[in-house]
Amino acid sequence: MATTFFRRLARSAPIAFPVALGSQSKAGSGAFRFSAGAIAALSGGFSYYYLASGNNLVYLDQAKEETGPKTALNPDKWLEFKLQDTARVSHNTQLFRFSFEPSAELGLHVASCLLTRAPLGYNAEGKTKYVIRPYTPISDPEAKGYFDLLIKVYPDGKMSQHFASLKPGDVLEVKGPVEKFKYSPNMKKHIGMIAGGSGITPMLQVIDAIVKNPEDNTQISLLYANVSPDDILLKQKLDVLQANHPNLKIFYTVDNPTKNWKGGVGYVSKDMALKGLPLPADDTLILVCGPPGMMEHISGGKAPDWSQGEVKGVLKELGYTEQMVFKF
Repeated sequence: MATTFFRRLARSAPIAFPVALGSQSKAGSGAFRFSAGAIAALSGGFSYYYLASGNNLVYLDQAKEETGPKTALNPDKWLEFKLQDTARVSHNTQLFRFSFEPSAELGLHVASCLLTRAPLGYNAEGKTKYVIRPYTPISDPEAKGYFDLLIKVYPDGKMSQHFASLKPGDVLEVKGPVEKFKYSPNMKKHIGMIAGGSGITPMLQVIDAIVKNPEDNTQISLLYANVSPDDILLKQKLDVLQANHPNLKIFYTVDNPTKNWKGGVGYVSKDMALKGLPLPADDTLILVCGPPGMMEHISGGKAPDWSQGEVKGVLKELGYTEQMVFKF
C-alpha cells in the first residue's frame, strides 16, 4: 500500500521524486526514509492556543452541493481529513498524505496556507483547548482527492507531536485556506525572494504558479538561507526547476558549510542582495519569509497588528520601499 502511495506521489510531483524509494524504516508502519535532499518542506509561521465551546466539526460528505468546482476546504468550519499514509523523509521530518472526496480539489490559492488544530486538554472551565498551527501543502493545489504536508517533528512541538502520533485512518482537523499573498500572472516584471528554512514554502507556491504558466513572463530571483546544506528543503526540486526554467535564478547560503559546499556562507548580506535580487523599481517586488531573527535582519518584522509594517534592515539600506516588499 505504501509503495503504491509513493508511486502515485512520484507521478503527481515528478521533480520532487526523481530517485528510487529507500529502504523501509519500520516494518508494517508505512514509513519510508528518503535522502535528506529528496524532499522536505514545512510551513513557518506561528502557533497559538484556541479555546472553543464546541468542536463544530463538519464532514466533506455532508457538505451541500454548490455550483462550480467542488472544493474540500472551508474557511469557516473545521473539517476532518483522513490520514491515508505517512513516510519518514529524514531524522526529524515526515510526510503525511490526507485524503478527501476524489472528485474535489483542495481549494488552495496562491499563495495561501491551511490551519490545522489538535485538542490539548481542557481549560479551567472544562472547555476543550486546542493548539493551532498553519502549514502549506507541498502537493499541487489542483490535485484532486488528497493533499500532502511535510512536517518537521520537534521534541517539544505540541502540534508536530500530534502529527507524529497519527496513524493511517486517523483524522486531522483542518480549516482554510488562509490567503497570505494574492499572486496574479505578470503582476511584476521581476520578483525577488528571500527565504530562510521553512520559509521556502510560500515561495515555492509562487514559483510553481509562474513556471507552469507559459503566459507568465515574470523573472524570479531566490536567495535561500539555511543552517547547513542538509537543512536545505526541497533543494533537488528547486535545482531541477532552475535548470528547466531560465527565468528562475537561485542562490543558496548556509551558516555551516561542508568541505564541498559551493554556495554562499553566512546570513543573507547586503552584497548577496545586490548581486542576487532585482534593483528597487516600481515593477519589482521582494517577498520575504523566514524566522523572526532573519526577518528583522532583512526587512524588519511585521507590525504588532500583523500588518506589513515599515521596511527595515538590509532592504531599507538598499532603497526598497514598503510598496516593493511583502512579508509573509
